[in-house]
Amino acid sequence: MLLTIEKLIYGGDGLARLPADDRGRGKAVFVPFVLAGEKIEAALTEGKPGFARARADRIIEASSARVAPPCPYFARCGGCHYQHASYDHQLEIKKEILRENLRRIARLELQCEIQVHSSPPWNYRNRSRLQVRTHPEFVAGYFKFASHELLPIEQCPISSALINRGIAALWHSGRAGKAVDGVCEVEFFANADDSRLLVELLCAPEARRAAVRAWAEELSASTPEIAGVAAFREPRKCVQEPLVTVGASEVTYQTRKASYRVSGGAFFQTNRFLTDELVNIVAAGRSGDLALDLYAGVGLFSTALACDFRHIVSVEMSQTAVGDLQYNLPVNGKAVQSGAEEYLGITPAGSTGLAAQPRKATQSRRVGTGSLPQKLSDKPDLVVVDPPRSGLGSSVAGALGSLAAPRVTYVSCDPATLSRDLVPLIAAGYRVEEVHLVDLFPQTYHLESVVQLVR
Repeated sequence: MLLTIEKLIYGGDGLARLPADDRGRGKAVFVPFVLAGEKIEAALTEGKPGFARARADRIIEASSARVAPPCPYFARCGGCHYQHASYDHQLEIKKEILRENLRRIARLELQCEIQVHSSPPWNYRNRSRLQVRTHPEFVAGYFKFASHELLPIEQCPISSALINRGIAALWHSGRAGKAVDGVCEVEFFANADDSRLLVELLCAPEARRAAVRAWAEELSASTPEIAGVAAFREPRKCVQEPLVTVGASEVTYQTRKASYRVSGGAFFQTNRFLTDELVNIVAAGRSGDLALDLYAGVGLFSTALACDFRHIVSVEMSQTAVGDLQYNLPVNGKAVQSGAEEYLGITPAGSTGLAAQPRKATQSRRVGTGSLPQKLSDKPDLVVVDPPRSGLGSSVAGALGSLAAPRVTYVSCDPATLSRDLVPLIAAGYRVEEVHLVDLFPQTYHLESVVQLVR
């Protein structure tokens, strides 16, 4: 059938419609690897009551923004979605998707421009994770598009040059028969100047410690830039069990504001070119007595904010990340190991007890020796939240509205959950002061945004 692509939507697909019939407007059809305005010859691949999926068999009228993708795996690999679009056009796509989500879900018509922060479009990733199989032969790669079938890859043009050397070393070791059974994933994490590499192995429960250690030693010796190899068993109840460490278990990540210890298994931002830009958007020009950083990770924002706030309270659930957070915070910072819901005093029924006393319930979980205000009921001057893709949820967003800090900065990796969470915050009296699109993920549909809220 012939289809015309109306627009691109979050998730990477283009939206077209089947012809209208006696039941009304035609059913929506989602098609990957197309661009708005293109006319395509398509074949349906999936039909549902409310929508359909299709593949583009031929581009009949191409967009002027279409380019030849440089990666040999593009459209087979599930990692990238926009390599067929010029980078400037990718930014326009993401800007419009962010604006539309805010309008459709949050009912928010922006009174400010979306400020766009671009990235070098290639070799930007400082962290890349490959799936590994050892039988019937060694294979390392990414999952195929819309599949859990493994696609072998031997290079990744969005990953840093050092990570690509690490991938080459992984393949050399695997082809030489050194890879061991039970290793499911290999993740590479490079430091800021791409000079040191931490390798993380995720292992199945049956993996043998001695065999994993032998392979870790072989990998470490194969590439001089590898600072260390840290192996973990697959997490049980969200807790990773350390299995083997060869060499260093962490790397130091240097930014303009500070240096950070980042251990194997801890989260850190993945774009090596925009880390400083992101920190600047969150921290520049902010000061006061107390800042609260929820979902703090290893302290990327907390450590920068500590320069201009008298006290910092940083809340993080991951035990691995909290160890780094405590190490990275200056003396005026306090690390708290807790989930955001627990810290905010949210009960299972959804009620909160935080608005008057934001930290009293969590004193027993504080870590470190940093100073804190004498009055534990002090209201923060700034709250920074950087939640996972699932967002804050109604309970946390409602608790933040009740807390009524003068400023809230929301760092988001999903425009839909961001828009959903803004509804209770705006109802609590906040207004949007600034919106930033920070393109941490070129060539993919993923977009990072920062929303500055004031009341």
